[in-house]
Amino acid sequence: MADEISTLMANSKDKVVLLRLRNNKTIQGTLKDFDIHMNLTLDGAEDITDEKPVTIGTVLLRGDNILAISLPEEES
Repeated sequence: MADEISTLMANSKDKVVLLRLRNNKTIQGTLKDFDIHMNLTLDGAEDITDEKPVTIGTVLLRGDNILAISLPEEES
């Protein structure tokens, strides 16, 4: 299963992902890199928790803080 997750994540590089964090924040950004601990690097990240998005920019998110990741749909 870990291989499947790594493949899905690798296929999502340079695409916009949506993250739900432990602090009830929702972050959206372009996935640039990840590691086996699910630490993620995002470019153009935005906090979209509230009605008005807050620009964050480039961010490294520690995998322990991520509850859920929504990946883009695969193209046919």
